[in-house]
Amino acid sequence: MPEGDTIHRAAARLHAALAGQTVLRSDVRVPRFATADLSGDVVDEVVARGKHLLMRIGEVTVHSHLKMEGAWHLMRRGDRWRRPAFEARMVLDTTATSGAPWQAVGFALGELDLVSRDAEHEVVGHLGPDPLADDFDRAEALRRLTADPARPIGLALLDQRCVAGFGNDYRNELLFLRGVRPETPVGEVDVAAALDLGVRLIRANVHRDERTTTGDTRKGQRLYVAHRDGRPCRRCGTPIARGLLGDDALTERITWFCPSCQR
Repeated sequence: MPEGDTIHRAAARLHAALAGQTVLRSDVRVPRFATADLSGDVVDEVVARGKHLLMRIGEVTVHSHLKMEGAWHLMRRGDRWRRPAFEARMVLDTTATSGAPWQAVGFALGELDLVSRDAEHEVVGHLGPDPLADDFDRAEALRRLTADPARPIGLALLDQRCVAGFGNDYRNELLFLRGVRPETPVGEVDVAAALDLGVRLIRANVHRDERTTTGDTRKGQRLYVAHRDGRPCRRCGTPIARGLLGDDALTERITWFCPSCQR
C-alpha cells in the first residue's frame, strides 16, 4: 500500500497539471456517484492528507484512497491507457493552457467519494496529524501514540488515527533504527524519539522516487529490514526475521526485524 510520501508526490504531480483547469468531462464509474457531473467546474487544488488524496473541484472534494492496487494516471487526452478500462473508477478531462488537454484516470481505487467541500471531515476527519503537512502537530501526534501504554508500538505507528502517513515500510524501518521490536508495549518505548525519527525519514523521502532509509539509493540497498526476511542484517549479519502483528486476524500485517539488533 502506498505510504504518505508516495501520495504527497502523486498529489503534487496532479496539482501541477490540473490546478486552474476547467473540467470538460467527468465520468465516475462507481454506482453511488455515477450521476455526478463536474463539467464546467474548476480544479482548485489537489492535496494529500496522510494516505488520502483530495481533489478540490468547484464545490466538491473528490476523495480517494489507493489501498493496495489503486493509482492515478495522468496523461494527455488521447494517449493510450496503461491499465485496462474495466479498472477505471474515475475519468477527468480538463482544458490545458498549452499542449494537449490533460486526462486524469483513477484506476482500481480502494475508496472513492464525492463530498461537498465543507464535509471533508466526513472522509478524513478521523486522521491524526500528517508529518508532511505544514501544520504538523507533533504534540497531538505524540499524545495519540501514547494514549494506550499497553498497545504494541508496531500497531500504534500504523494507526492512521494517531499519525497519518506511516505505512508498513516506515513502521519496520524506524523500529529497526530505534532498536525496538514491533510488539513492544508503547509504555516501554521512547515514543517521542521514534516519532521524530519517523518524521525525519518520511520528510527526507517525499521528493525521492525511490524510498531509502539506509541513505543508499541503489536497488536492493535502500532498506534495512523491510522485505528482507532471511537475509543478513546490514549491521550484525543475523538473518532478518519475519512475523505478523495486528489487532485481529483481519488486520495482521507483516513485520520484519533483526532478532539481535532489536530487543
